[in-house]
Amino acid sequence: MATDFIKKTEEFVFDLLKKDLDPIYLYHNYKHTERVLKSTREIIENTEVTKDEAQILEIAALLHDTGYTQGAEDHEEKGVKIATDFLTEQGADKALIDAVNTCIMETKFKEVPTTKLGKIIRDADASHFGKKYFEEASEFLRKELELRGVATYTPTEWRNENIKVLSKKHQYYTDYALKNWQSRKDKNLAKLIKAKRKQKSKYKKEEMKAKYKMQYKNESPERGVQTFFRTALRNHIKLSDIADTKANILLSVNAIIISVVLANLISKLDTNPYLTWPTVIFTLFSVTSMVMSIIATRPNVTSGQFTKEDVKNQKVNLSFFGNFHKMKLEEFEWAIQELVTDKDYIYKALTKDLYFLGIVLERKYRLLRNTYTVFMIGIIVSLIAFGIAVKSNPGMDIQEVLDPESEANIIIQDKVDTNYYLV
Repeated sequence: MATDFIKKTEEFVFDLLKKDLDPIYLYHNYKHTERVLKSTREIIENTEVTKDEAQILEIAALLHDTGYTQGAEDHEEKGVKIATDFLTEQGADKALIDAVNTCIMETKFKEVPTTKLGKIIRDADASHFGKKYFEEASEFLRKELELRGVATYTPTEWRNENIKVLSKKHQYYTDYALKNWQSRKDKNLAKLIKAKRKQKSKYKKEEMKAKYKMQYKNESPERGVQTFFRTALRNHIKLSDIADTKANILLSVNAIIISVVLANLISKLDTNPYLTWPTVIFTLFSVTSMVMSIIATRPNVTSGQFTKEDVKNQKVNLSFFGNFHKMKLEEFEWAIQELVTDKDYIYKALTKDLYFLGIVLERKYRLLRNTYTVFMIGIIVSLIAFGIAVKSNPGMDIQEVLDPESEANIIIQDKVDTNYYLV
């Protein structure tokens, strides 16, 4: 008879929670009710209780959280009302109903249970503290509180809250729970404390790391200063590469021009003496452009030595190879050690390097500008000279120049074709 009554209660609770319980209750649901019933039976099997007491405990375990179907606030009182209505409908006597309701009220976490059955149901309700699935159940409760809008805990805050509950706010009351669940509860608590200490140690290491990093940053050149020198030096090097490229272009073009002149015009000067001066002018300007391009890109290496007095007086730029390429390794290493231990010396070295790079760039671009100007003037003057020479040649009539069938134009066309294929 008692078994049938408990089975009906189990079916009633399952249908009620399935129908009326809000999905936000991730912890206080039928799964929790099943765990409490299982833990209750576990204590009953290992504790001296009568059959009637066992029936009261199992019914109370099933009905103790049904009040959540009507809201979390005062859910014990709401659960008592639901239990009273259900048990009355099932024909239970008043003694059973009162005993079940007393057990439900004893599950209030903030109050100390006073009855024997109350202590059993209370330990069963908090049995997850002494189980291996404590961490999983605890996480469901944290998420439930967040969904209900009660409180939002970070994992760290929730761990601290669990440590407080397990160490100060909760205790087991029955002999069975103390013997069988307390040790596991202590392990769960120790695991939480260990994780807290580990995180605290990690935070301390990160804090010390940040402190030393900030200290190093304060002692080393400021980031803005480093960025300035890095950007300025990179831009100067790029500009130097551009200047060298432009000089190489001029060298290549003029070399091709001189090759064509030597291969075609020089051999024709005997039969066309009027082209001598234009050819000379053209060649002279090309050679001048080549020489100026070479001068613009010609490297200039300094002595490659310095004295210890130069280093101590911060008069030498150790970032430029031309100042140390003849020095011994031991002397150069000593000089670098002197440099890196003095922040002001580093600034001075970088400043000197930047300054002298600028001087070299100014010289390169000035020579390149003059070279391009000479090359441009040479082209113009040479064309004018060739035009004047052709026009003033008494043996060539202007109509012959314009007539494509004339002998002179045929010769000129042959020269153009020859130059084209040579180029």
